[in-house]
Amino acid sequence: MADGEESWYLCKLLRFFYSLFFPGLIVCGTLCVCLFIVLWGIRLLLQRKKKLVSTSKNGKNQMVIAFFHPYCNAGGGGERVLWCALRALQKKYPEAVYVVYTGDVNVSGQQILEGAFRRFNIRLIHPVQFVFLRKRYLVEDSLYPHFTLLGQSLGSIFLGWEALMQCVPDVYVDSMGYAFTLPLFKYIGGCQVGSYVHYPTISTDMLSVVKNQNIGFNNAAFITRNPFLSKVKLIYYYLFAFIYGLVGSCSDVVMVNSSWTLNHILSLWKVGNCTNIVYPPCDVQTFLDIPLHEKKVTPGHLLVSVGQFRPEKNHPLQIRAFAKLLNKKMVESSPLKLVLIGGCRNKDDELRVNQLRRLSEDLGVQEYVEFKINIPFDELKNYLSEATIGLHTMWNEHFGIGVVECMAAGTIILAHNSGGPKLDIVVPHEGDITGFLAESEEDYAETIAHILSMSAEKRLQIRKSARASVSRFSDQEFEVTFLSSVEKLFK
Repeated sequence: MADGEESWYLCKLLRFFYSLFFPGLIVCGTLCVCLFIVLWGIRLLLQRKKKLVSTSKNGKNQMVIAFFHPYCNAGGGGERVLWCALRALQKKYPEAVYVVYTGDVNVSGQQILEGAFRRFNIRLIHPVQFVFLRKRYLVEDSLYPHFTLLGQSLGSIFLGWEALMQCVPDVYVDSMGYAFTLPLFKYIGGCQVGSYVHYPTISTDMLSVVKNQNIGFNNAAFITRNPFLSKVKLIYYYLFAFIYGLVGSCSDVVMVNSSWTLNHILSLWKVGNCTNIVYPPCDVQTFLDIPLHEKKVTPGHLLVSVGQFRPEKNHPLQIRAFAKLLNKKMVESSPLKLVLIGGCRNKDDELRVNQLRRLSEDLGVQEYVEFKINIPFDELKNYLSEATIGLHTMWNEHFGIGVVECMAAGTIILAHNSGGPKLDIVVPHEGDITGFLAESEEDYAETIAHILSMSAEKRLQIRKSARASVSRFSDQEFEVTFLSSVEKLFK
């Protein structure tokens, strides 16, 4: 009897849901149509606004080219790409109007340009208009202690909407990796869209870290210890990777900065027909006047690290390896000093530097470790001219402009055995080695000791090979490959 009643209730429940199916389908369809009409109306309004803005004083339409770079006043390699790309386009399309969407509201446009010249020795040949965005906090990782990738990506949509409402360009280039803005500008703004990908928001390597329950800067220890949480995070990552692939495929032109990034973008975005490797511009020429022979103003050896103070750069590994080198007395008694040079974008980066200072104190090497933050280009060059070894410790670094600069300046590079440095930069040149690779703390300490134990003549030979190998990363090569890649956007 009870079984019969349960079957009857189940049957009624199924009939009830079935009766809702077609009305629900009609409601969903109606809402989709309404949404489409609203978005199409917004698109038409934006197109009208674009025509008014792009009309110059002489009545001719001017092409508006915009770059989305919320942190354009930072001093990293991504910003060097931005300014070199703008300079290259201004040479080829001098009549166009150039716009940069930035969240650096605490400085003026002129101060941003002066900073670009001071840090990168780059001066643009035509004016640039800056559109200042007030909602940059929406893409700050500190705002999303959990589900950071999703939070920042959704935040970038709102930030992109703010940008689009202020200026509607003809050509839109995301030069900082905010792929979720691409469909917004393509389908709502009616723009030709391109992207320069420094580092995929999510990669197959990140998926493997979570799958194998390994601890990393993007995989907390409490998650690795819990199989259920690891599976939930893995599902979240796979869903995010799928959506990331969808939004990325909206790009009409895709440029990546290394072979490592290319492999990941091809597997996620699946747009091989419009994807090219465009190595980032490195100011190789500026470092060529540094003599290759070891001419030391002070006795001993100087080790330098060049890179922004971000968690993935793994500066603690450098300090720990350096401490191990000193504590084990792996080298002769000649004085050693480690100088960490980099840019701080915000308070989180400044806090990170303070933590690194405390680490050096805890390890008892604070007397031998210095920090140089947001220093001018000339000062950076002076440090590289004095250094014997350049250190790099980021796992799966997408490219590594700092690595190239060290090699061009004549320092012997010791980079992480992964990513761009392994695949594209620290590779043999005409059969000769151009630098060294390491992974663990012990590897780094031993390799540093090995380099310092080499004869000056042997180190000189490595310097020569390294300098000869980096000409393919020059500003001139970047301009040629970049303009060739984006040509499709201007047809």
